[in-house]
Amino acid sequence: MEAFITLAIGVWQIVVVVLLVLLLFGGRKIPELMRGVGQGMREFKKATSEDADDDIVDDTVDKKKIKDGKD
Repeated sequence: MEAFITLAIGVWQIVVVVLLVLLLFGGRKIPELMRGVGQGMREFKKATSEDADDDIVDDTVDKKKIKDGKD
């Protein structure tokens, strides 16, 4: 599937998209947009890692209950 997407998007399509973004937002607004995207990605990674940590803690608590014979 990824190979199909890679082949479907060519260099010229990427150039057109970049030019459209420049025309729509202007050169000064793009760094702000990218900064916002970076912060969003950082928050998403933080939330997913916290969720994974919570799952690990819950699993160890459940294993202790099973080991101790508590239900």
